Order: sequence, then C-alpha cells, then structure tokens
Amino acid sequence: MRPLTRDEVRRVDARAIERYGLPGIVLMENAGRGAAELLHALAGGPRRVAVACGRGNNGGDGFVVARHLENLGHDVRVLLACDPAGLAGDAATNWHVVTRSGIPTVPLAGAGGAAWAAALSGSDWIVDALLGTGASGPARGDVATAIDAINAAAEGAARVLALDLPSGLDCDTGAAPGACVRATHTATFVAPKVGFAAPGAAALTGPVHGIGIGVPRRLLEEIAAD
Repeated sequence: MRPLTRDEVRRVDARAIERYGLPGIVLMENAGRGAAELLHALAGGPRRVAVACGRGNNGGDGFVVARHLENLGHDVRVLLACDPAGLAGDAATNWHVVTRSGIPTVPLAGAGGAAWAAALSGSDWIVDALLGTGASGPARGDVATAIDAINAAAEGAARVLALDLPSGLDCDTGAAPGACVRATHTATFVAPKVGFAAPGAAALTGPVHGIGIGVPRRLLEEIAAD
C-alpha cells in the first residue's frame, strides 16, 4: 500500500465501518494487538513498559496494547494524559477493560513534568499513544508535557515505540511544529504516512513497521485508486 494522507486514513476507517461492516472496536483491537506483538518481538521478552495514552483513538490503541503486553508477561502500567471522564467511544470501552483487568493506571492530567518523569522512571520501553494522524498543529498542555518527559526518558535507557506516528509529527507534511516524540521505532497502521518521507522525519520515527488492522484488500485497492 502506498503512503496515506490524513484524509485517506480517515476514509479507510470510515469505509471499513460503514461499507464493509467492520466495527471500529475490531480495527482498534487488531491495531493494538499487532503493535503489542511487535514490541514483544523487539524487546526480546517481557520488560517494564509504560503506555502513555491520550484521549482519542490513538489512546484507545494504547489501552489495547497494554492489555496484550500484560498477557505476554510484561510489567505494564498505563499513564493517562487526560481526564478519563473525557474518553468516548471505542477508547472509553478499552479504558474500562484496562481498569477492570487490574492493569495499573496513573492519571497524570495536570500533574506536570516531574510527575511524568517519576511515572516513566524505570521503564525499559515507552509506548507513545498520545496523538494520532488526525492531530495537527503543535502539541499543547498535558500532551506536550508528556512528550517532553518521554524524550527525556529516551535519553536514558528507555526505548520508545510510537503508535501510527510519533506524537507531534504532522501526518501529511512530516513537520514537527512543536514538541514531538523521538521514537526508537514506529508501528504504523495499514500503510506508511505521506509525511514520513519528509526531510528529517526518519530521525523522529526510527524504523517504521507496517501493522495490518484487518481491513479488506478490496478497500485498500479502492483507496489507492481514488
């Protein structure tokens, strides 16, 4: 599949749900499970993993990743960069699964950089599930604070897996207008994003790994032909 723009990513999801009848929560499950399996392979076995999640579907993917990593034997905790009351849809569903599963969760909305640094301390891996392809403009507030803390942790021993794209990187332009995660690896869903080819983007994504989410081949051919 050729690289996708922000609008094409939206159309893939919308058509899979509306035309093909694939529930969005199934797509989220497939994305999160695939990313968890990738991290498990890259890590070479169970590790201490912090999953930093925002309020949108990228955060929902992170909740799924956390569950599957725990099933694979990792020591997992979820760090939440928003008020859980603001979660909605499939992301909210997977948040409830995480909390009912007993996976440790740390609410960090408004907590500041020192709290993020403490929560990330000791992590072997950090999963960046803060912002997805729909985000544009500079990261702000708690997300910007989280990004700075993730990058500081990565200057030590921690490695970072970004989900779909590093938070703060623009899907279409590959620019980072503000704080941006510097990922060790990126697990991108369906296909690479157009912005990954921009000068300097590779230094932020690290190696990019494609993760299938189960959409029909015919749908991908339709998007490619549009």
